[in-house]
Amino acid sequence: MRFRHPDGSTVHLAYCTNVHPAETLDGVLAQLRDHCEPVRRRLGRDRLGIGLWLAKDAAHALVTDPSALRGLRTELDRRGLEVVTLNGFPYEGFGAEEVKYRVYKPDWADPERLDHTTALARVLAGLLPDDVTDGTISTLPLAWRTAHDEDRAEKARTALLTLAERLDALDELTGRSIRIGLEPEPGCVVETTGDAIAPLTAIAHHRIGICVDTCHLATSFEDPHTALDALTEARVPVVKSQLSAALHAEHPHLPEVREALAAFDEPRFLHQTRTASAAGLRGTDDLGEALAVDALPDAAPWRAHFHVPLHAAPAAPLTSTLSVLQTALTRLVGGPHPLTRHLEVETYTWQALPPDLRPRGRAQLADGIAAELTLARDLLTDLGLKELP
Repeated sequence: MRFRHPDGSTVHLAYCTNVHPAETLDGVLAQLRDHCEPVRRRLGRDRLGIGLWLAKDAAHALVTDPSALRGLRTELDRRGLEVVTLNGFPYEGFGAEEVKYRVYKPDWADPERLDHTTALARVLAGLLPDDVTDGTISTLPLAWRTAHDEDRAEKARTALLTLAERLDALDELTGRSIRIGLEPEPGCVVETTGDAIAPLTAIAHHRIGICVDTCHLATSFEDPHTALDALTEARVPVVKSQLSAALHAEHPHLPEVREALAAFDEPRFLHQTRTASAAGLRGTDDLGEALAVDALPDAAPWRAHFHVPLHAAPAAPLTSTLSVLQTALTRLVGGPHPLTRHLEVETYTWQALPPDLRPRGRAQLADGIAAELTLARDLLTDLGLKELP
């Protein structure tokens, strides 16, 4: 979906396909047919943006076979779909029964991460619509914190500089400008937007910036205005933003609240949990750990890294951080010029929701994704953006 900003520029809204597990190119093509096109039809649009997730094998197939890449581009056109952004964070296995810590491997100190992201950039240059020259890719925020030392930090920095050089060369060759955004996430080396400033200013390349995920922002209790002001002042580009909402518990000391939270403690994904205490941010790597006795202070609200549907906050006594998303979006695109032009709804946890909240089949999932995009569209038009055909 495209929107005209009051300054005349185009803002793109997509939804991320990492909600649909697919490791191969055939799986990606099936996604377009079974999920993406049905969402577009529900919205009554001739064109729908998707933030494509390409696992290692799918990306490799596309970058090594020009006819396969042309075939994917043709299929996108045929189904009324367009791609200006990729989710390059998960490498493979994102649909596995247990993802947890594995999503952080390989990290930016491993050569496989550079190779994969280079492949994604080349693929994206071939998938961009004819009238679009700028593409974006979100990626791992360097590494999970426990796997990082000085040596690996230097390897990661060198890899990102190498990537920047490759992106410059790709631009010269194709006329397509691809940029990468490190996506801060709780528990990682770059946990917050503030953590991103030092490594990104050290790299100091216009093709390497930040992807602001509003669930992660909220989970770390970051104030959107403060965070985005600091990025602007440091001249760190907001390459893209993922629109998502975290799980919020206002009174985590109450037994009924803990019982409600326990329903979201599931085995597939990591749900880092945080609370803002007088001593600073305290947290656990997963929700189950937080619910253990005395694991976290419970006098102040808790937030968990669980992407809950934008349009359907959990039932009381829980809620979501949709208000943080709204504040961030106002700052991102509500000013005289947008801070980013690529927005992506990223609720990948539909099938990880408590059983009674999960969609039953493809049709209900498409309904839910369409409802999230409708909410995002309404937020954008309320900010003065005009939806384009």
